[in-house]
Amino acid sequence: MIIDGNSLMYRAFYGIRLLSTSKGVFTNAVYGFTNMLFNLIEQYHPDYIGVAFDLKSPTFRHEIYEEYKGNRQKTPEELLPQFDLLKRLLRTMNIPIFEQEGFEADDILGTFSRIAEEQDLDAYLVTGDRDAIQLVSDNTTVLLNRRGITDIHAFDPQEVEKEYGLTPSQIIDLKGLMGDSSDNIPGVPGVGEKTALKLLGQYKTLEEVLNNVDQISGKKLKENLTQYREQAILSKKLATIIKDVPLEINLEDGPYEIPNSSELKALLQELEFNSIISKLNIDDGQQKFQAVEDDRKIIEIDSLDQLSECIDDALNQDRIALLLDNEIVSFSWNKNKVYRIEIFQDMISGGLDYWDVMEKLRPILSDKKIEKVVHDGKKLLLQAWNRDIEVNNLYFDTFIAAYLLDPTHTRYDVKYLVHEYLKIDTDNVDAGHILLLAQELEKRLKDLDMCDLYRNIEHPLIQVLADMEWTGFNVDKDTLKELDIEFTNTLGELTSSIYQIAGEEFNINSPKQLGVILFEKLGLPVIKKTKTGYSTNIEVLEKLKGEHEIIEKIIEYRQVMKLKSTYSEGLLNVIDPKDGRIHSSFNQTITATGRISSTEPNLQNIPVRMEMGRRIRRVFVPTDEDYVLVDADYSQIELRVLAHISGDPTFIDAFKNNQDIHLRTASEVLGIPIDEVTPEQRNDAKAVNFGIVYGISDYGLARNLGISRAEAHQYIENYFKRYPGIKEYMEKIVELGKKQGYVTTLMGRRRYLPELSSRNFNTRSFGERIAMNTPIQGTAADIIKKAMNDVYYELKARGLRSKLVLQVHDELIIDTYKPELEEVKEILKDKMEKAIELSVPLVVDIGVGTNWYNAK
Repeated sequence: MIIDGNSLMYRAFYGIRLLSTSKGVFTNAVYGFTNMLFNLIEQYHPDYIGVAFDLKSPTFRHEIYEEYKGNRQKTPEELLPQFDLLKRLLRTMNIPIFEQEGFEADDILGTFSRIAEEQDLDAYLVTGDRDAIQLVSDNTTVLLNRRGITDIHAFDPQEVEKEYGLTPSQIIDLKGLMGDSSDNIPGVPGVGEKTALKLLGQYKTLEEVLNNVDQISGKKLKENLTQYREQAILSKKLATIIKDVPLEINLEDGPYEIPNSSELKALLQELEFNSIISKLNIDDGQQKFQAVEDDRKIIEIDSLDQLSECIDDALNQDRIALLLDNEIVSFSWNKNKVYRIEIFQDMISGGLDYWDVMEKLRPILSDKKIEKVVHDGKKLLLQAWNRDIEVNNLYFDTFIAAYLLDPTHTRYDVKYLVHEYLKIDTDNVDAGHILLLAQELEKRLKDLDMCDLYRNIEHPLIQVLADMEWTGFNVDKDTLKELDIEFTNTLGELTSSIYQIAGEEFNINSPKQLGVILFEKLGLPVIKKTKTGYSTNIEVLEKLKGEHEIIEKIIEYRQVMKLKSTYSEGLLNVIDPKDGRIHSSFNQTITATGRISSTEPNLQNIPVRMEMGRRIRRVFVPTDEDYVLVDADYSQIELRVLAHISGDPTFIDAFKNNQDIHLRTASEVLGIPIDEVTPEQRNDAKAVNFGIVYGISDYGLARNLGISRAEAHQYIENYFKRYPGIKEYMEKIVELGKKQGYVTTLMGRRRYLPELSSRNFNTRSFGERIAMNTPIQGTAADIIKKAMNDVYYELKARGLRSKLVLQVHDELIIDTYKPELEEVKEILKDKMEKAIELSVPLVVDIGVGTNWYNAK
């Protein structure tokens, strides 16, 4: 069996969506080819197998016809490096690779078909190129991939006759007449497949067709056959596959077997071909884990007395894995033994009460010597605290570790992780799997030099976030209700005003009705249309500002409506009736940059740009009159990180001398003294400084500043002239990202960037912006997490009543017991400013107030 490597790699590439490894290496073509290869081996059991490839150098066909394949597009950037990957894989599988200067892969297939004839062997030629059908004989079968990689059409002489009404040897005559657009073979103008088949049915060969032109009907056809006679002969020659390529061939007895080598296993793991590894069952790790799975003893516990006996044994262990679920609770300290408890659901299924089980687990959870291995430690802590159960020595959380290894993934559930990392497919995951999973994830963290990031940043943060959720943020419900009434009244006034301006009543919240009013009745210029009518989104409304007085009213209406529905009404609905607090959920595994997110409700997204939005912060208050809120906010942390990472001396100098960085930037870029910089010029410089952090383009800056694209381009050029270190950093980090497939923060957090290898300009540009931004924003996220840990554990160590209640981007808020105020301020300043040592100082601004608004 000989495979046309180029042909099938292209088909696999276009037949399978773009795939990449966690390190950003594209693999979809190799994956498709490999799957097809294994299927062919399984189906045909060949004694000998080889793969033929084209070389980049011209062939003899280019020498006789310069335009041969001249219409071929350049190989996609995502596909090109996959050829080398495939060849590595083939070598590890002991499959010969055939390439020959001056010839194509087709010619190598042709040579093997000749050898099959001479030695009376059966040959299977696998390709996506119909030219190869000319090689079909009693000994040679062509397996033609028609669509994708799975639809194979087998051609023997009878199938060729059935499909074309020709013998295999006539295929080159067919190509001579009709040409082949895929290879830029010209053929005879005006002769398509139908005409060519008719001519060959009558005259058999191209030469006979040309020798009998006078007998052929059709004036234009005769003219073309006569005029393009030599072109037809050339086309046939170009289409003819050579059968005597000089090759070193050693046909061995078979059948061929896929080697069970460590090298092959390692490469398949590197390519992350988990389904193939699973199918072949050749992965050492899988065999190891599967062996454990097969040998495991599951002990079902059906009474609390039996559970008590098991707990006595558990208390003598050094490390225990626990998996707590609403249906099954399990624990294990030995990979070969798992204790499972079915949780009561109904009278029919039976089981033990969940909270009774939790109470029995109290001695294990609170034991300070036993290391606990869990999945989603924050959830466990909150459940335990709900029953006043102390949890000590939380050692490892597979949820957090899996996120660190691949922060862009969307799934971190146990079942998925057990399949992904242990290659075990089961619906009944338990603590035994958690034990194995933890070992594997910890090993991978070590391999990627991320253990410190896990141990020093992410793992301690689990308890910090759990405690913030548990504590909650006190809310002044009366003030919130007053604010809601005010928003309702404002909406009523705006509605009346909009109706009066429009001259009629309509549903302001309906984009369709609003579009009719704006663009048909009032005749405003149409900016953008949708499938259902006119677009009235905020971008459209912003562009229409100044066109009509109704626009500002509608924008304000939407802003107030958002504040009412999301915040005044929304927050009232989530206040805990037991303590009057809002208990938001803080998510550690959502963002690719490492930032913490907040949901149910999102307290990190309360609007601050408009005064009405900022007033929402007034409703967040201390515990009682004995407390105040202390707000500690990093000053320009991302720009300080940029100064450190880029090493730009001018940028560093500004921070070291405690200068206003935006004033300094305006002065540097505009070439004017600092004391002559206007507020507007400072704001422009601020937009550029923060825009640079996010890889802003001249188009984006022009839109933000309301200037021309040329002006924005010049501003950015001047910026990089004054701060050459920043420009050099931006260029180097993108190149590094392309080279290694990822970028890292100062603390070792990785972000993989397959987008950098995309042939799509927009996708690649996005990848470049992420490469520039991740080390900055990600490092800032790491710093704030480190600061949270240090502040939280210092408050606990000193036994203070004051509690960390919220983190918003670069800001920490402490619900502070008044007698501890100065101590808390000292802790915040010390721990936050010393969270990491940079080449520029970290500066924290601290405010105190009776509500969040005043503290800020």
